Amino acid sequence: MNKIAFYKDKTKGIIDPKLFSDIAEQAASDIAKSGQTTTRDGRTRLDHNKRTQIRKFYDEVVRLNGNVKSNPDDWETVLPFINMLIAKAAYANGRNTLVTDDFVALLKDCVSQVQKPADLDVFANFFESFMGFYRKYE
Repeated sequence: MNKIAFYKDKTKGIIDPKLFSDIAEQAASDIAKSGQTTTRDGRTRLDHNKRTQIRKFYDEVVRLNGNVKSNPDDWETVLPFINMLIAKAAYANGRNTLVTDDFVALLKDCVSQVQKPADLDVFANFFESFMGFYRKYE
């Protein structure tokens, strides 16, 4: 799983032009593969990283982004909950049937880049693109 970088130039706020296309698609493919197992008859099946589980994390990111957009003064209140996504993913991973280490790493990678409201908006848009591609690879 490659590290995700939101920005081509973070100081200027220039988003990587491939973030919502090639990078999101590769991440979706990697996460889908990490959730697959091979059955005895040689077929693959998705046992982890099911769309319903990943969707819960996506919905939370969208909700938090909406909260910040509607009330920018709440940023300091919302930021801890963004960081709590990592703990929620670790818990889901610890249950050993929900998400893989690769998904937890992806979330950590993305959450670590969220420093201000604009970063959260980029994360939400990346996650939206990821979810679109995930449907293809799941």
